[in-house]
Amino acid sequence: MAGASLFTLLDDIATILDDVAAMSKVAAKKTAGVLGDDLALNAQQVSGVKADRELPVVWAVAKGSMKNKAILVPAALAISAFVPWLIQPLLMIGGAFLCYEGFEKLAHKYLHSPAEDAAHKAEHRAVVANPAVDVCALEQEKIKGAVRTDFILSAEIIVISLGTMNGEPFIEQAATLVAVAILMTVGVYGLVGGIVKMDDAGLYLSQKANALARGIGRGLLAAAPRLMKILAVVGTAAMFMVGGGIIAHAIPAVHHFSEGVAASVAGVPGVGGVLAAIAPTIVDALVGVLVGAAVLVVVMLVQKMRGKKSAAH
Repeated sequence: MAGASLFTLLDDIATILDDVAAMSKVAAKKTAGVLGDDLALNAQQVSGVKADRELPVVWAVAKGSMKNKAILVPAALAISAFVPWLIQPLLMIGGAFLCYEGFEKLAHKYLHSPAEDAAHKAEHRAVVANPAVDVCALEQEKIKGAVRTDFILSAEIIVISLGTMNGEPFIEQAATLVAVAILMTVGVYGLVGGIVKMDDAGLYLSQKANALARGIGRGLLAAAPRLMKILAVVGTAAMFMVGGGIIAHAIPAVHHFSEGVAASVAGVPGVGGVLAAIAPTIVDALVGVLVGAAVLVVVMLVQKMRGKKSAAH
């Protein structure tokens, strides 16, 4: 009997681990948009730091990220246990925020003039070059800013992940959220560390005597800025697809429309299967763009009203 009980326990544990692995994959897929943005944003946050301080800064932000998730995971589990009805509204808010962030990035060049961006960059370079500025204090400010940004992005990741597990046993939700929190932090900040040191590795290799090493070094130097641009573009597109998908699936009429579009293109000779597969994603992205635009308009109106109230006082 004892042996049978042990095997039953082991079977239950294996089943739970299998479920956790499956849910972790789904959660990782759903949070792809946030991760792309997280990578680009954190790599940009470290820019301007001295080369020998880049990895220590990334490590400091990574530790801050783990502290953020140590707060967010128990909070998410408490919501799931005591107020599960709140998951869907939080998911919708997170999706709308993703769409807003994506659309704000697209609209940035129209909302801010090139002169404003150039002035901001010049001000940043002047601060860094000023010998009177406390470099350690500046570094700590960058770390604090990055950790604050990470808190928002981590909250989105946790809420979206929790939304994929609605109705699952509590122990599996807890194990999955912990696994997602650890894997996302290690993955994101490991890649950020690699990205910010790519140009240093390229410079090192480009100075070697070996022709192959020099070629690889020059390739890395050329690829580093392009990789940042690619990450930014892919991250923005994924934000629309993920955020729009969350909202589209929560609104039956939009979800049925998406299914209808997929069914209508499925009969196209030769490429019907491919079109049917990508059609829902395109609809999700379009929904994301529309929602992002609407939220941005509301935010700008609120800011304008606040500005008028401040001027009146």
